[in-house]
Amino acid sequence: MKQCELITGNGLKRFRRDEEGATIVELAVVLPLFLLIFLGLIDFGRLGFHYVATEKAVQMGARIAAVRPAACSGIPTTNSRGSYTDATGPRYGTNCAYASGVCEELEVVICSGDAAVSTEAQAVVDEIWSMLQFAVPNDPAADFDKSNLTFSYQFEPGMNFLGGPFVPTVTVTIEELPFRFVSPLGALAALATNGATDQTDALTAAISNFKIFSDFSASLPGEDLASGSNG
Repeated sequence: MKQCELITGNGLKRFRRDEEGATIVELAVVLPLFLLIFLGLIDFGRLGFHYVATEKAVQMGARIAAVRPAACSGIPTTNSRGSYTDATGPRYGTNCAYASGVCEELEVVICSGDAAVSTEAQAVVDEIWSMLQFAVPNDPAADFDKSNLTFSYQFEPGMNFLGGPFVPTVTVTIEELPFRFVSPLGALAALATNGATDQTDALTAAISNFKIFSDFSASLPGEDLASGSNG
């Protein structure tokens, strides 16, 4: 009996000192946290890429729209006389900012990319849309098309003169650009914290389904809304 107790006692001591398999246990503890950080870096890196790419894309889109024919209908080609009159007329060539009503002051014209009616307008929208493709998250389930492009043409008196070409401020806006996280960050956070918490549930809800960026806009003065192709 004493010999059995001695053997059992020695066995327990050896078992407590035995470190075989400890690495597997440590890996099981650390792996969820590592995956959370690693996959989080990937997803938030994608988010940052698309954010910066979309900013640059909308700036390029505004540049294209500023040197192309108008994407919206109802944009004049020249500045007509307004309600202001005096002994001199006023003469053609008078800056529209000289007085209120020297030139006809038009309301802001706004249209979406899917509302182009003329061949020239459609060509402008298509050119900008094709350039935007690299900035849009590549997800076939995303609800994003030309209707998410908005064009705005605003009359600026200081940039125009009576009888001269109509030169508006051109604004291109990308609206409701979708983005989807692909990593199960909430589930990984729950594993790393040894169980779901209010914080991990909030993370799961925050990254589920599509997320919408804020609108991206860029404005430039139109260059006589030229119809050239060299920009």
